[in-house]
Amino acid sequence: MPRIVFVNRYFHPDHSATSQMLSDLAFALASRGYEIAVVTGRIGYESGGAELARRETIAGVAVERVWTSRFGRGSLYGRVADYLTFYLSSLVFLLRVVRVGDIVVAKTDPPMLSVLAAPVVRLKGARLVNWLQDVFPEVAAAVGVGTGAGGRTLYAMLRRLRDRSLRRAAVNVVLGERMAERVAAMGVPRGKIRIICNWADGEIVRPVARDRNALRRSWGLGDKFVVGYSGNLGRAHEFETFLQAIAEIERMPGTPDVVWLFIGGGVSQAAMMREVARRGLASVMCLPYQPRETLGESLSAADVHLVTLRVGLEGLIVPSKIYGVMAAGRPTIFVGDGDGEVARTLRTFDCGDTVPEGDGPALTAAVLRLAAQPGECSRLGANARDAFDQHYALPHAVGQWCELIEALRTGTPAR
Repeated sequence: MPRIVFVNRYFHPDHSATSQMLSDLAFALASRGYEIAVVTGRIGYESGGAELARRETIAGVAVERVWTSRFGRGSLYGRVADYLTFYLSSLVFLLRVVRVGDIVVAKTDPPMLSVLAAPVVRLKGARLVNWLQDVFPEVAAAVGVGTGAGGRTLYAMLRRLRDRSLRRAAVNVVLGERMAERVAAMGVPRGKIRIICNWADGEIVRPVARDRNALRRSWGLGDKFVVGYSGNLGRAHEFETFLQAIAEIERMPGTPDVVWLFIGGGVSQAAMMREVARRGLASVMCLPYQPRETLGESLSAADVHLVTLRVGLEGLIVPSKIYGVMAAGRPTIFVGDGDGEVARTLRTFDCGDTVPEGDGPALTAAVLRLAAQPGECSRLGANARDAFDQHYALPHAVGQWCELIEALRTGTPAR
């Protein structure tokens, strides 16, 4: 049985999204008897905590934490330095430990790990699987980073290197059909592209009824209709549509008591809260990230959740927060492309609604419709949990990864 070596800047006990996905998968594969190693960094996503142990074994997973600088996410230059030192440290480690027959799974934090991993894997007689959580540098360009002449030239060079590394990989795992289309357009054969959606842990996140939800009670939400947003609100996420709907509902006489609950963080959340204060909006609550152990109660505290992605980023990112919302048995209102990955999911399983980016009145109408029809809200939420159990629960994704690993081991084509 081949050894599987994952490379990603964050791993357990870090709480970031890429860490949680990788940790879930690595521990599940180890429990099934696979030999698993993880190459990761020694500092967490927030970069303020103590340095983690250089080497340890956690639940059967051999963890090697390489040295990086620790400037954190506060400045672009500091982030680049952290990326570069992780690239160098992980390159040295991979050159030292990768052996013939290994399967090296490179994630996309930091970006372009496939470019670093591809020559090492080829030299060592191993096999490369790229696990794309996003598509760089297109994401950076889409959010306006490095769009000057020099940046465009650099991005063109990076795209050529990236495309070559994807074509040389054994398999590229993407998160949805729109992302598969993007990767195929880079010249990657469809036989080297495998869709495995992200997931949530349905044992940790279960629907919790209003009257049994301790967090909802402690936050004073009572019988209010709660519109939730959970997780990172970053540059990929538009929020002006939210603000329009919040202001419009607050101005309406006789409307249901609606609270907009934002749990998490991110640069756009900070900007949004400044706008909330400037516009004097009174129905918004903002709370920090909640422990994973209470995620079921946290997500169930809302009656409906918002998910958003800027239209230009479809196929480059898939907002994985939708799977936690579905696990909690709550409907979703997606703000974005009506033919986007999330919009397709909501239509297929009849578990939410989609409104166009920038259309505040449409979001207002969607929220008020669900607030006035609790039975419909419950029906959509039940559909969401049913679809989650069948398609997006952790065991389903682990099974797909096991099929992929076995296909690589035996030399049969991945489906």
